[in-house]
Parts: sequence; C-alpha cells; structure tokens
Amino acid sequence: MLDESSGVGATNFAVLKSFLSQFVAKLDVDTGNTRVGLVTYSTSVGTSIYLNAHSSVVSLQSAISSLSYSAGQYVNTAAALAYVRTTMLKSSTGARSTAHKLNVVVLITVGTSTHLKDTQVRMLSAS
Repeated sequence: MLDESSGVGATNFAVLKSFLSQFVAKLDVDTGNTRVGLVTYSTSVGTSIYLNAHSSVVSLQSAISSLSYSAGQYVNTAAALAYVRTTMLKSSTGARSTAHKLNVVVLITVGTSTHLKDTQVRMLSAS
C-alpha cells in the first residue's frame, strides 16, 4: 500500500518508486515463490497491481516505474485497507489460500490517516 496523497509530493513519490523497484529486485518473484501486488491510495484507492499480474522482477519493476502520482487531498488508509482485504487478498487476484504461504501487507504512508477511527477498525478486523 503506497500513499500518494499531496503530503508525499512528486519528488518523494519518485523516490518511493525507486525504493520499491530496488526492494522487489531482492524478492524471489521470478521463481513464483513470491507474489507482489501494489495499491496506491490517497482520497480513494488508485492504481492496483494484482498479485497475479507479474511473474518476473523486470515486469514488476516496469509496472512500478509507470505509476503516476495523483496528489490526492486525503490519506484514506481505511479505504485502502478495505480494498486490500476485499480485493487484493482474494484468489481471483492472485492471493494463495494455502496455510504455508503468508500474505504480508506493507503500508508506506506520510502520516496519520484522515479517517483514523475507521483505519483502526480495519487494522483490528484484519488480525
């Protein structure tokens, strides 16, 4: 989950994309052992890269590189968490349901969610 609210700024968004590209290069994506998805969000949920969309690091890095910055007004982390839970972590978008494969969600944000109470509820209901 990647915050693209106005607090991030275009320069920092570019830095975050570079960081993500370097990070995924270290994951075992090419063998299929690791799947990576991405959701951008601000006022609402933006771009989605589903877990089953890219089977190579190079393809995933290209998708990350092509992300555009929207500079949304709010930090609606609650909506992004709900989207991840109801859409991204489904078998139809590439999530694995086997017990020996973990689903890990990483949140990169500039600060406090605009809807803090809703975000806290989403966090608690996910655990």
